[in-house]
Amino acid sequence: MKTAFTAIVLVLMSTCLLLSAPGDVLLELPAPGKFCSGLAWDGQALWSADDKTDSLYRLDPKSGTVLRRLASPGHWPRGLAWDGRYLWVADRGEKKIFQVNPENGWIVRTIDAPASSPSGLCWDGSWLWLSDEGGKQIYRLDPQDGTAVQKFAAPGNSPQDLAFDGLYLWCADRLEDEITMIEPSNGEVILICSSPGPYPRGLTWDGQTLWNVDYQTDRLYRLKRQDDERFRLGEKSKKRVTLTHQVHIAGSGALLQLEVAVAMPKNRPGQLIERWESIPSPTQRINDRWQQPFIQFSTRGPVFHRTLETVVRFDVELAAIRYFIFPDRCGTLADIPDSVRQRWLADGSKYDLNNEFMRETARRVVGSETNPYWIARRIFDHVRQTLEYKLEGGWNSAPVVLDRGTGSCSEYTFSFVALCRAAGLPARYVGAIVVRGDDASMDDVYHRWPEVFLPNYGWIPIDPQGGDKESPRAQALNIGNLANRFLITTEGGGDSEVLGWSYNIAEKIVSEPQAMITVEHFAEWEPLPDR
Repeated sequence: MKTAFTAIVLVLMSTCLLLSAPGDVLLELPAPGKFCSGLAWDGQALWSADDKTDSLYRLDPKSGTVLRRLASPGHWPRGLAWDGRYLWVADRGEKKIFQVNPENGWIVRTIDAPASSPSGLCWDGSWLWLSDEGGKQIYRLDPQDGTAVQKFAAPGNSPQDLAFDGLYLWCADRLEDEITMIEPSNGEVILICSSPGPYPRGLTWDGQTLWNVDYQTDRLYRLKRQDDERFRLGEKSKKRVTLTHQVHIAGSGALLQLEVAVAMPKNRPGQLIERWESIPSPTQRINDRWQQPFIQFSTRGPVFHRTLETVVRFDVELAAIRYFIFPDRCGTLADIPDSVRQRWLADGSKYDLNNEFMRETARRVVGSETNPYWIARRIFDHVRQTLEYKLEGGWNSAPVVLDRGTGSCSEYTFSFVALCRAAGLPARYVGAIVVRGDDASMDDVYHRWPEVFLPNYGWIPIDPQGGDKESPRAQALNIGNLANRFLITTEGGGDSEVLGWSYNIAEKIVSEPQAMITVEHFAEWEPLPDR
């Protein structure tokens, strides 16, 4: 059974990159010039702007052939949009937005752009959307006079063109080489795709797929917007992780009994356990109430003036993972299986779900929201906005932490999990050993973060402490994304009969009076060559 499961994980990790996912290239064509900027779709053909030739080109979407060429209204055309009858052109040099007759290029309206560096434009059926590269902002504009009726921060530091797919905004960013999907009501980044080229500029939506023009490759790319793939595995690495637990015994008393429990990592998407060994051999294997497996080591005393050491080594293959989550496909809370609800909505001493403060906070934060994804996002935003990372000592319960306003990664996690469970959304935590800087490094701090269960997607990582940043992109990178620098050892919900509220490793010690017992544990990473 273990061999079969391992084979399935290997197939997932080796073939995932071959499957279609958002941002994958469906068609590639030559661009009409070497300085293309904005893109628009008029229902039958593409339009592209070129800021060196000062031209607007109408293109055949099958071949890239130029069907029509018009003079641009200004000398720095950037964003393009189509409103069903006219082209709109955002000009960086004049800081204006022109409404243009597509038959002859005549300007029929001019409005001022409320931006220092207009870079992208799109039409949502009623409003214009404008990105500002210099100010790193996105605006929703009244097309009659250019009045800004909404503004929020762009996802990254160099927003380029925009597209609207009927539900979401999309924005190209040339510094991050990414294309992001944005919720237009609040500017929150939902999904991040790698761009097909190193300098993504123009962007548009043709009703089924996205189009992007790259300024460096001078190519047009037709891109997949959505598929059935839940995630994409990225860069892989093979590592050996050595977890060492030491108990130092001094003083006049003896250690009488020692039990060390090491959480055993599971195969997961992006994580394959190739082999493991321990010194000494484990005394037994056990599972806790969350079905977390452990190996346990037992020592009976009396033991004087010695160091008892337990070493467990894991050879693992880790891959970065990026989930492609579309909120409109997340179903409802009623779609969550009963088995998941029963286990992962339970109360715990660190959650204190019956506390009136917790119940009222959950009601206030979630409000009338019913979509599981947006429930999680609202709680994510509340926790990261309420708490400041600070080690106060110990792990306090969620109501204490939220009222205090500071917490460790574990306390961020308890607060998030508690609010999710209070709102009816199953949540748990995972604990991990972390690469600290170099591939060969030591970790004695570790890290913990939550996961939420989203219908049609399963368990998704979401880290409010890691996402406690100003940038919408940085926040989004902590939702449904993991780098290949974590060995997840523990899946739990707290009050474990083995770990309690800890993770990775724990010990139980019985000693005589006057015994001086010191415990330390740490993990060492080293890269393994591909075999």
